[in-house]
Amino acid sequence: MTNLTLQKASDTQSFAPDWVSPPGDTILDLLEERDWTQNQLADRLGYSTKHVSQLINGKVPLSEDAAIRLQNVFGASAGFWLTREAQYRQRIASIEAAEQNANMVSWLDQFPIKALMDAGVLDKCRVDAKSKPQLVGKLLAFFGVATPNQWQSHYCDMQLAFRRSREEQSNIGAISAWLRLGEQAAEKLLLDKSANPKYDEARLRANLPHIRALTTLTPTEFLPQLKQLLQEAGVALVLVPAITGTHVSGVARWLNPHRPLIQLSLYGKSNDKFWFTLCHEIAHILLHSKEKKSVFLDDTGQAGSNSKQEQEANAWARDFLI
Repeated sequence: MTNLTLQKASDTQSFAPDWVSPPGDTILDLLEERDWTQNQLADRLGYSTKHVSQLINGKVPLSEDAAIRLQNVFGASAGFWLTREAQYRQRIASIEAAEQNANMVSWLDQFPIKALMDAGVLDKCRVDAKSKPQLVGKLLAFFGVATPNQWQSHYCDMQLAFRRSREEQSNIGAISAWLRLGEQAAEKLLLDKSANPKYDEARLRANLPHIRALTTLTPTEFLPQLKQLLQEAGVALVLVPAITGTHVSGVARWLNPHRPLIQLSLYGKSNDKFWFTLCHEIAHILLHSKEKKSVFLDDTGQAGSNSKQEQEANAWARDFLI
């Protein structure tokens, strides 16, 4: 038996044991200390003996009403009992989630796990039976979805909107992770709504000569100015290093009807490729703004696609730069 001495209400507020056992275990300890039966406790609480038994066994949640009654009977604060209940329910939920994750480890096969560890998406660890359920949970949290089914509907089904510039762009696990990193980077930029106006095509076109003039500067000099010029037109620009298996230099997409995103991977890391890729993505935004559900995945280092949109974007970028 746990030797439990109840504290004053003011002291129990900070008492937050992380126990797996239900609050009923504490009730049983108190009954034993007082040499009470469950029938006697039921009489004092004004509950049926059956309800007290269910409360002790964790079969029913410990409600605010029960917390107040237990406070009156045992002297501990209602906050103590409610905290005890919340910790227990949270722990039970965590155990159930871990069990569910263990049943979903096959989902991991769709991702280049080592590459995601190298990219900082996942903490580096040995990939084995013990770690796989944890990796499932971490990936779900990274993508911001509840289950692999939601990932499927949001990211995997996004393939229907992909406008690929090369056939190799088919590793949906790697591509979806890279796209998600871009979303997270864009979300940070958009926290200050006053500094992030809605997309303004006229402003973007007006800023194009200024963007063109930046091509003679070093990355340290042009990047802050480039981001500012695009931001003024409501276009978010993020740089996210490539993940193995993506084969993507850049992407142009719309996060919502008013916010286009240009995401560059610095794939190849050459100055001319950077500027051509950037301008290629700007072209998609300017020329294909009606296709807001499309996700233009581009690798401008390859021969490219015969699609009308890709040809138009390539032509626009060449005319703009040369």
